[in-house]
Amino acid sequence: MGSEMSAEKGTRNRPPKSIAKDLDACLQCGYCRDVCPVFEQDPWESASPRGKVYMLKQLDRRGFMDRILSVFDREIKVTDDFVERVYWCTSCGMCEEECHVEIPFPELWEEVKAWLVEQGVAPLDAHRAFLKRVENVKNPFNEPESTRGDWSKEFLLSSKPEVMYYVGCTESFRMQRIAKTTATVLKAANVKFNVMGEEEWCCTSPLLRTGQKGLTESFARHTQEQMRRSGANVMLTACAGCMATTKRDHTKAIGPLGYEVLHVAQYAEKLIEDGRLSFNRTIPRKVTYHDPCHLGRHAGVFEPPRNVIESIPGIELVEMPRNRRKSRCCGAGAGFKAQFDEYAVNIAAGRVQDAIDVGSEQIITTCPFCAVNLNAGAKQLGVRQPTIDLMQLILEALGPSV
Repeated sequence: MGSEMSAEKGTRNRPPKSIAKDLDACLQCGYCRDVCPVFEQDPWESASPRGKVYMLKQLDRRGFMDRILSVFDREIKVTDDFVERVYWCTSCGMCEEECHVEIPFPELWEEVKAWLVEQGVAPLDAHRAFLKRVENVKNPFNEPESTRGDWSKEFLLSSKPEVMYYVGCTESFRMQRIAKTTATVLKAANVKFNVMGEEEWCCTSPLLRTGQKGLTESFARHTQEQMRRSGANVMLTACAGCMATTKRDHTKAIGPLGYEVLHVAQYAEKLIEDGRLSFNRTIPRKVTYHDPCHLGRHAGVFEPPRNVIESIPGIELVEMPRNRRKSRCCGAGAGFKAQFDEYAVNIAAGRVQDAIDVGSEQIITTCPFCAVNLNAGAKQLGVRQPTIDLMQLILEALGPSV
């Protein structure tokens, strides 16, 4: 962080009162430390959830002696190092999963980040760019709004859709292959669908996870209005982050949405059950499934992707030791990869090794960010263990006629 962002200048040192209850609840037991993917990479106490809570407790001292000591400039101050440590987090939620007093850690960290942003000492450099881009062109990649729907021009879109496909920024601008694959699968199942095109705005997950909350309400209302105009009562997304944000955070921001938000893995399971999607090709392959944190721990979607995978002829699904609620993070979330790419890829390499250890030939996931980082992890290890999206596996199993 630059000198103009010195954390000691004009900072209200006490964290917001809203998190005091959670800070007081922490037993400092350290169970969270043992499962934190960031602490595994940098085993300093300050990188662990417990260490960050301890520091916050020091900042939150409110007793009589604390007020006396503050007269003599003995207050604990927010430092640049502390701000950086707060952002040493992927929002994976494993700390909450292991916490014996059930502290909602992902929410806690987001609130702390929002407080630091409010004080003018955060976010970090890579994250600050997110806000300007999303505010100006409605995506964090700084791509023109008018090009968001370019990938969809080859598809026949319905003016009276059953579902709206909320594509997300990553698949619209960086991983159009997944967007096209998803659309092709929907077409194969004779699903009437449409997309929002340039009227699709970022879900604001990159902002929320880095403490920048200001745009979420207006962006959520915009998405809600696009859904109202479409006439569809189901919104699909193939991105775990978009799914968690548009379902949970948008509801928190504006109340009931008036439509159902589903991940395409959930919808594909339903299409198979209803006989609208069937597989013509046998794929003799041993695969494993990586649970994205946003879709798994944060949204509770564990079985639909597995059910879809196991319905494909020839596929053998093997589980990594850490799966479902205990799944290991890929390392890419909450802006961690954007600011600390080397550490993020190291975390991903550990997850790829998990897959290798169970004899997997391929990793299947349901999040484009996970796919990107896991493939980077495989490259770092120098191994052939490709990660693909579930929709790509489905398309392969549908056969050459699709």
